[in-house]
Amino acid sequence: QVQLVESGGGLVQAGGSLRLSCAASTRTFSSYAMGWFRQAPGKEREFVTAITWSGGITYYADSVKGRFTISRDNAKNTVYLQMNSLKPEDTAVYYCAASTSKVTMTRREYDYWGQGTQVTVSS
Repeated sequence: QVQLVESGGGLVQAGGSLRLSCAASTRTFSSYAMGWFRQAPGKEREFVTAITWSGGITYYADSVKGRFTISRDNAKNTVYLQMNSLKPEDTAVYYCAASTSKVTMTRREYDYWGQGTQVTVSS
């Protein structure tokens, strides 16, 4: 069992930045592909970004490409999401997730999920 704990959410004005962190409680963190998803009120949870176990390959949703950056520090069992040029439409609960199989943009292929952290972007 892997526990994931997100932090770093908050309220920010449009154009601002936030960095989310997700700490994993496992000694085998480097064996997991990691992803970030988000869910806005009344909408389905959607893919944001993902990273391979080594950090060598990353994927982004078109809506965040060029503004968000995913990274990981396997020594600290932590994955990060740097969010720049935030827009009101980025407002959502952000979840990190771990995949035992492969890096993927598909929600159902992730095995472990955090509780989420709220990001609110005001206009």
